[in-house]
Amino acid sequence: MIAMSEVFTASVTALRRNKTRSMLTTLGIIIGVGAVIAAFAIGAGASKSIDDQISSFGSNFISVYPDRSGRSTAGITKYLTYDDARAIENNVSGVAAIAPMISLTATVVCENTNWNSSVIGSTEGYSYVQDIAVDIGRDIEATDVRQGAKVAVVGYTIVDKLFAGENPIGRSIRINKIPFTVVGIFERRGISAMGNDYDDFILVPLTTAQRRLSRWATAGRIGNIYIKGISMESLEYIQHETETLLRERHKIKQGDADDFAVRNVTQMLEARRKTTAVMSMLLGSVALISLVVGGIGIMNIMLVSVTERTREIGIRMAVGATSKDIRMQFLIEAVVLSMIGGAFGILLGVVAGYTISSFTSSLSSFTSSPPIFNISSIMLAFAFSAMVGIGFGYYPAYKASLLNPIDALKYE
Repeated sequence: MIAMSEVFTASVTALRRNKTRSMLTTLGIIIGVGAVIAAFAIGAGASKSIDDQISSFGSNFISVYPDRSGRSTAGITKYLTYDDARAIENNVSGVAAIAPMISLTATVVCENTNWNSSVIGSTEGYSYVQDIAVDIGRDIEATDVRQGAKVAVVGYTIVDKLFAGENPIGRSIRINKIPFTVVGIFERRGISAMGNDYDDFILVPLTTAQRRLSRWATAGRIGNIYIKGISMESLEYIQHETETLLRERHKIKQGDADDFAVRNVTQMLEARRKTTAVMSMLLGSVALISLVVGGIGIMNIMLVSVTERTREIGIRMAVGATSKDIRMQFLIEAVVLSMIGGAFGILLGVVAGYTISSFTSSLSSFTSSPPIFNISSIMLAFAFSAMVGIGFGYYPAYKASLLNPIDALKYE
């Protein structure tokens, strides 16, 4: 029996003699491994981006909003009202804070400078529910909401755009031509992973927004309600009690569809996990198929190589090589091809991951999350490429080991 080092040297020498063929044979493995790594990295980056978006709402968060698909028995779509929010706050236990809201886009003017921004009408609970702190000045207070005061707390983007970075406390801005006095500035939060500017908004008292800015015909109408629970464990109970209370208030009969929807952060996370899992499985399946195709390519080339080197096999057997030596030589050739393809595939996967992420970012108005490369997924793809070499290289190696030395020497 020939030493393993000699078998390995013979295998590598055989591959070096046919460099072009070896390179083309590994191409399928390179593409397959690269596709696996890039797919999982992009998927992980997308998952982190979605998690960041969800976490920006807070950890114990519930949202209530009108559902136009739900209608009362009279066929009239209901709206959420300020009284609905106060009823939830007063009757549902486990609620730490509540923030009824109106959201709109408006032109904001300060002297000769104007800016289009998001304006949110809410109560003193908004900052707590959204986990936002006031950096300078004060927040909206309960008295501001009761009196319908024309005061505003702004984000730092508003400060930069309208006041050139100067302290705006006490100065006046006009929102849709209505004057408001700036009483506070929220702390700077920056840009989200999806490109949303967290600092480009203005908070005003809910009652002021209802009377001065929205002017909806329905008295007390609001856009949605944000609820912060005392803990994650309380969210399911709060959701159930909120749904029951709103069905009673909106006089929705048994069997009729709700005219509102209640969603909590755990449901958002669960939906995200399911979506990400399905997408990862689809992307991974396509990538693994390309690896299998690469393995088939290796098997085909190795079978051709066995035929071409029949006489060589006969000579090696004549000088003492056993069937095990021949089988091991061709198997090592297949594994080396796969591992070389796996190594180059890792480089391709990293480059492809960043390239695809950059390309999708340039096509979108949002800033896409960069790919996240996991060492375990990279090692798994590399190990799988070696397994492909063993799996698809065994048959050609086995076929070569079965050749009769005399017949092999006579082969032309």
